[in-house]
Amino acid sequence: MSLDFIHDIQRAYRKLIDSQSRPGTLSDLAEEAGELALDKGCLPATLVLAEMLLDTEVSFNVFSERKVQVTQLFKQMSYARETEASEADFIFVLSDAQQGDLQQALEMAKIGNLSDPHFSATLIIEVESLSEGRKLRLSGPGIQSFTNAQVLASEGWLDIRAERNAEYPLGLDCLFVDTKHRLLALPRTTQVLVEEVS
Repeated sequence: MSLDFIHDIQRAYRKLIDSQSRPGTLSDLAEEAGELALDKGCLPATLVLAEMLLDTEVSFNVFSERKVQVTQLFKQMSYARETEASEADFIFVLSDAQQGDLQQALEMAKIGNLSDPHFSATLIIEVESLSEGRKLRLSGPGIQSFTNAQVLASEGWLDIRAERNAEYPLGLDCLFVDTKHRLLALPRTTQVLVEEVS
């Protein structure tokens, strides 16, 4: 089976927009991801996002043990160009990335400038689960009062994200996908605190 580029990608795009406009909302990409063959070097939901976001006008970088394989796949399907992480429009941090790669990607990613804040990077981050891990308290645009989310990811990413997003409108947007084909968006405008365990 393969993705229907018109219908499947448009449906997935609507889910992405919903997740971005309502941070903390988990979107289910299982229907679209189920159309893809397994073992492409990344999660099926990641591949759906790559099909959607990459084209000839943008650049990307991959953090993965299978960087060469995944980079070649993304180039073939989109004709997007690979570049250094510090210059990339999209940075993919896959589940098999080295310890510390997520933190490095966040530190290296471009955050735009005051005249062109849109010249910033979006990170697509694979995690084991979006229903386990530390409980996060989200607030900001698109959230009435606050909402909760969970991300089972390596330690240290929250502090770096907060530092890089400290001077709005500069900052990074993060998209998390997990092994159950779920999507969580954390736009740069979303404030994230760790819930204290009582």
